[in-house]
Amino acid sequence: MSLKKTLTIAGSDTSGGAGIQADLKTFQEHGTYGMNALTVIVTMDPNNNWSHGVHPIPVDTLKSQMETAFSTGIDALKTGMLPTAEIIQTAGEAIAASGIKDVVIDPVMACKGEAEVMFPENVDAMIKYLLPHAKVVTPNLVEAGELSRLGRINTVEEMQAAAEKIHASGAQFVVVKGGKQLKHEKAADLLFDGEKHYLLTAPKTDTNYNHGAGCTFAAAITANIANGQSVKDAVLNAKIFVSGAIEHGWKLNEYVGPVMHGAANKFPKTEVEVLEL
Repeated sequence: MSLKKTLTIAGSDTSGGAGIQADLKTFQEHGTYGMNALTVIVTMDPNNNWSHGVHPIPVDTLKSQMETAFSTGIDALKTGMLPTAEIIQTAGEAIAASGIKDVVIDPVMACKGEAEVMFPENVDAMIKYLLPHAKVVTPNLVEAGELSRLGRINTVEEMQAAAEKIHASGAQFVVVKGGKQLKHEKAADLLFDGEKHYLLTAPKTDTNYNHGAGCTFAAAITANIANGQSVKDAVLNAKIFVSGAIEHGWKLNEYVGPVMHGAANKFPKTEVEVLEL
């Protein structure tokens, strides 16, 4: 039996709920063989309210990791936290040279729980080096506002406008993740395929145990594409997967609660509605 090979170029979340840890768990749940190229190590200080420490990996080390992974014949890959403009450029150029077409860009700009956008000067580098190679890009509301230059996004209409601008920067498909800040009665995400907008909605879960949800969503899209699904189906099934993971999130400690990456294979699937706008 041969498994599809999936790669995450992302950071390590020492607490295990997000980053490469979330990606690899999600790849495993989808029956793909996951590999990683580490860009940064993120630590949390238990003596200072779980504040984050960010420790980038040397560029040469990242290059060697990607060379190792690409040599195996990667079927699909995703990116996560790329902490510096140099690392963004390095990853983008390596992806372009690899010839891999099934690329999911998750433009992580901040750690969950951190109020400020991390390294805002990296936005230009993401637009230049990552978006032109993205089959799918999966920004949250803050990231979509930055990549589209539209600023704060609160409504579905603003999500549509942002998606169209991001698509114009080179991404083939744009998925804007609504999150809790979106003014909508359901948990809503928007898919734009360059022509049509689709709103994907699921019941909202009243929980703070959603650490790693964005990484998990993007990783599920990546694995679904690697397994041969169309982008639309890959996004829909990833939405079902992550909705269940959020619904069954759990408390790790007094500071954080991660999603349950194996929920979709243990509990009834969450119903997701798709509406063409």
